Amino acid sequence: MNIIGAGFGRTGTTSLKAALETLGFGSAYHMTEVFTHPEHVGFWEAARRGERVDWEEFFAGYGVAVDWPACAFYAELMETFPGAVVILSVRDPERWYESTRNTIFGIHRISSGPAPVRLAFALAGLFAPGITGIARLADGIVWRDTFDGRFEDRSYAIETFQRHNERVRRRVPPERLLVYDVKEGWGPLCDFLGVEVPDRPFPHLNNTREMRRRLLGLVAASAAVPVLAVAGILAVLTVVARHAGSRTAPSATGYRRDPKADG
Repeated sequence: MNIIGAGFGRTGTTSLKAALETLGFGSAYHMTEVFTHPEHVGFWEAARRGERVDWEEFFAGYGVAVDWPACAFYAELMETFPGAVVILSVRDPERWYESTRNTIFGIHRISSGPAPVRLAFALAGLFAPGITGIARLADGIVWRDTFDGRFEDRSYAIETFQRHNERVRRRVPPERLLVYDVKEGWGPLCDFLGVEVPDRPFPHLNNTREMRRRLLGLVAASAAVPVLAVAGILAVLTVVARHAGSRTAPSATGYRRDPKADG
């Protein structure tokens, strides 16, 4: 592990991930990895419970970790990887809150919504475990542990965001820390890491509109799979029932048994 991202999600972590990969620091672990590796949920839940986990083994093959859930464990990662530097991605607190509320908090609204919505979401999880895995991780590590179940309290959420950033500034030695806004582009990032500025634009990815579109598409696709599966099962059962009925029903000219003969 070369670089540990201590900044909360929705502080430009997707852009930072792409930038660091472009600079050659290896694959970056981001919350989106759980979509393709739902088996990772168990590891993060164990870490959340305070169980002993093998960080080195888990991050084998990754040179960078950004976004949730890794940022919630930046201190543990600093101890495990003493040679790694820390990047605290920051953003205007008000804009950060609006972006978070309008994007990833939407999954929480779905997964904790009315009973029919929760049921549909749970059914979707049978076919798309990545999205339900992310919902579980976010519910535990983000909405409960980080924001104490009070994210919808705007002032409290912003205060939590600011306290976290100040805590990182105090805890990480200055020579090991970069406080960074992705709007600053390549310059401060490359200076801190000691690499040359690439001959390409800095990646600015995953703005609020794009993120909402992706989340809505993902949720819709996940929900469509179980609906189609159930519809398919019902269609098969209908065909089987009709077939069975056609075999047992008497024909118009066929012999009809006298019920009295049974007695």
